[in-house]
Amino acid sequence: MSKEKILVLGSNGKTGRRVIERLEKVQNIEIRRGSRNEKIPFDWEKPATWNSVLQNIDSVYITFQPDLAIPIAVDSIQKFTKLATELGVQKMVLLSGRGEKEAQLCEEIVKQNAQNWTIVRASWFSQNFSESFFLEPILAGIVALPRAKALEPFTDADDIADVVTASLLENKHNGQTYELTGPGLLTFEQAVNEIAKASGKNITFQSLTLEEYIQMLREYQVPDDHIWLVNYLFEQVLDGRNAHITSDIEKVLGRKAKDFSAYAKETAKTGIWNP
Repeated sequence: MSKEKILVLGSNGKTGRRVIERLEKVQNIEIRRGSRNEKIPFDWEKPATWNSVLQNIDSVYITFQPDLAIPIAVDSIQKFTKLATELGVQKMVLLSGRGEKEAQLCEEIVKQNAQNWTIVRASWFSQNFSESFFLEPILAGIVALPRAKALEPFTDADDIADVVTASLLENKHNGQTYELTGPGLLTFEQAVNEIAKASGKNITFQSLTLEEYIQMLREYQVPDDHIWLVNYLFEQVLDGRNAHITSDIEKVLGRKAKDFSAYAKETAKTGIWNP
């Protein structure tokens, strides 16, 4: 029996890395890692790299860096998915952003161009507090953010990876759009308090206006494209449109989604917040 060949883009990212860990446990699967540093490199900004990485691939997990909301995403997704289908790719699973209009344009492109597709929309990752941009403020003991009262159903990256892996391996998920959330709603301040409680670390939360937050990022010399994205996410996506939960994780996996307090307790044991 020939092995099914799966390409995982963003193979070093929060979900890509976890999807690979899961696929490595499955027989008759050959994994190709999609990143700039691989033997066959992949770079969204260099379309010349796309052809080689797609050769002889059956299925692709598509994650777009830094986010499907950025202006070049639509054109890149259009060209990549068209090329993938021309080269014989049979299935595409897209990681999309919940409540992002621009991301939904990319979803429609995937639906039009892919032989088979699954859309996985996710809320803010719980792991943004331990593997991404919120880690540094937590280590410093002060987290200052806008939209302090916005409610978000933080979603665990392990749950997302489980849904993505199932979608790649099982045809019953073809043609489905899954909207993933955690089992409860939290403000950012409540999330930070959960981390403080789990880690035993004293962490102060400070509420800022969006303008104050953007100015703070500029003072820290954060790149302009990152500031643009942060501004978009806090201004557009955290306006209340995502302040509700779904049961799609349970529908796909047959178990409850991991809640934020469980994530905080598990992550605290790794020592990441108390190095």
